[in-house]
Amino acid sequence: MKIFHDAAADRIDPFILVIEGSIPNEKNKEEGYWASFGTDKRTGQPITTCEWIDRLAPKAWAIVGAGTCAAYGGIHAMEGNPVGAMGLADYLGWQWRSKTGIPIVNVPGCPVHPDSFMGTLLYLLQQAAGKVPMIPLDEQLRPTWLFSETLHQGCDRGGYYEQGEFADNYGAKSCIVKLGCWGPVVQCNVGKRGWMGGIGGCPNVGGICIGCTMPGFPDKFMPFMDQPPGSMLSSQAILNYGKAIRALRSFTQASMNKEPSWRAGERLNKSKDDPPGNSV
Repeated sequence: MKIFHDAAADRIDPFILVIEGSIPNEKNKEEGYWASFGTDKRTGQPITTCEWIDRLAPKAWAIVGAGTCAAYGGIHAMEGNPVGAMGLADYLGWQWRSKTGIPIVNVPGCPVHPDSFMGTLLYLLQQAAGKVPMIPLDEQLRPTWLFSETLHQGCDRGGYYEQGEFADNYGAKSCIVKLGCWGPVVQCNVGKRGWMGGIGGCPNVGGICIGCTMPGFPDKFMPFMDQPPGSMLSSQAILNYGKAIRALRSFTQASMNKEPSWRAGERLNKSKDDPPGNSV
């Protein structure tokens, strides 16, 4: 606990505060506490999560919310939860700025993608060194280079969607929108980046996207495994288009999948009078 107490006592500067997990509402009950971390030596009482944030946030060079729970409340913040869970921006305020003028930086994901998290920290360290400009964030305080595109745009199965080929069961290689995948509307880079060491990624290995990087997760994406609103209409609309595209591409592929006609029949004719190794 020493490093946390030192930071709160101004013995560490600068530092980046990383929060993982949702922030409980410690004011929605008459007694007790929801979450704590360590003990106050003066009082002998637990130090709540909220107290740590109150102590450290004003002194931090920057604050990062690692994972969807820290960013937006996540699963803990589902409707009806007794804790009153919320994300960092809901606790500190969406207009909050660190002492250096940096907004809260959210790197959502359930769990957070390790490369996206480390890449964000690296950017902030480069910014602290004066080598890069202010970190670019979208309206939901996510790094724009990580969350500006949808999962669908980087999905291995995107071509099947375009051609109107949809899976009716798990294990198929075609698009899994009809099985409940939210990829076309979810901002996430795991389709391109893979999960660990460039390998995997939910739809790439046959799992539907359930929207875990989005502020509305999980409430707005339930029930899981049901076809997302609009996907039925869009998938039906693309069927005729997809059939035409498949037919045209099959024709083009067939013509491209063989040598040009002018090469056919061209052979090296050996002359009886030529020495071995020569040809005309």
